[in-house]
Amino acid sequence: MNLVRRNPWGNMFTLRNRMNHFFDDASYPVLKGDEELAMCNWNPVVDIYDNDDKIVINAELPGIDKKDIVIDIKDRVLTLKGERSLDNEVKEDNFYRRERAFGKFERAFTLPTDVDSGKIEADFKDGVLKIDIPKPEKQKPKQITIH
Repeated sequence: MNLVRRNPWGNMFTLRNRMNHFFDDASYPVLKGDEELAMCNWNPVVDIYDNDDKIVINAELPGIDKKDIVIDIKDRVLTLKGERSLDNEVKEDNFYRRERAFGKFERAFTLPTDVDSGKIEADFKDGVLKIDIPKPEKQKPKQITIH
């Protein structure tokens, strides 16, 4: 029988790896399976932040034309839809590896309050869509002067 030195931290690394895989599987469940299916299953990454007078959504949409993007708002839900088409300029036989995803996407965001959809502005530049959603007057912080 051989003596094996015990590493008390070994279990921690195993636990960390298991937790990382758990969260990876929850975020990207298809990536572990069929590569072709993974190529068609993507969503753009989005940053959402709050300014004093508006809510701003920035979505990364590289390789998508402005005409292929649709923004809808109903009640308090803003929906971002679109499609990134597969690049057919290169023959399938000439690829060594294909990692860029393509296909339709749809993201929905619940806004914290009702907004006036007529005042929402969207700008698309360099593959980034910026949506400015003005807050209603009653939600804007008001500063009270002291006399």
